[in-house]
Amino acid sequence: MLNSIFLQITAAGGTAATGATAVADTAHKAAAAAGLVPGTENPQDSLSLLQLIIKGGYIMIPIGLLLFFAIYALIDRIIALSRASRHDKNFILTIKDFIVSGNLEAARMLCKSNTSPEAVIVGKGLSRLGKPVTEIREAMEGAGKGEVYKVEKNMIILNIIGRIAPMFGFVGTIIGVVIIFYDISLAGGDIKIDTISHGLYQKMITSAAGLIVGIFAFASYHILNMVIEKIIHRMENTSMQFMDILNEPSK
Repeated sequence: MLNSIFLQITAAGGTAATGATAVADTAHKAAAAAGLVPGTENPQDSLSLLQLIIKGGYIMIPIGLLLFFAIYALIDRIIALSRASRHDKNFILTIKDFIVSGNLEAARMLCKSNTSPEAVIVGKGLSRLGKPVTEIREAMEGAGKGEVYKVEKNMIILNIIGRIAPMFGFVGTIIGVVIIFYDISLAGGDIKIDTISHGLYQKMITSAAGLIVGIFAFASYHILNMVIEKIIHRMENTSMQFMDILNEPSK
């Protein structure tokens, strides 16, 4: 009697263990199919950056070119503005000492050895010493305009890219919508997510790419403009100080 009861319990335990094992195996296979088990991920479940760009279609080519030119303009302006931002706080004081002492040649040499915009402007003013003040001022203003052009060069590129890059993204969005409707027309009544996925990819990727490039160019343009405004203000201030130095002996 006890033996039969024991055999029944053992058999029931074996059946339960077998069932639990089967359930565990089924759960493992389901997790593996979903890519939740390490080492079982499907490579097609993830997209690389290059694959995303390719899915954006041909419109990604002009957007990529805009990004290239934006980066080029940004690097070019950073280099130019870093040079123009070099400023000797004692420059105008040294020039004043040379002028007061009558050592104009030393003042001219100091301007030639200094590559800052202020030095170029003051050097132009020194080259006109002895002529009417209006002529000196006009010469300095002309030199100042030349220096402003140098620091603002290629800024228009960033400004244009910041405006038109989102437009290219919008064009890609329109093309993506057209592709979606075209694929739906070919599918007839059998519409699946795969049918519209190609157009959706192009629609969303081009929109995102255009906005990213536009934001990058827009932010770069305005940040650099703040630096340029500081440089221009410093140039104007130095010009006024130089003119005051020239007017001091006549007082």
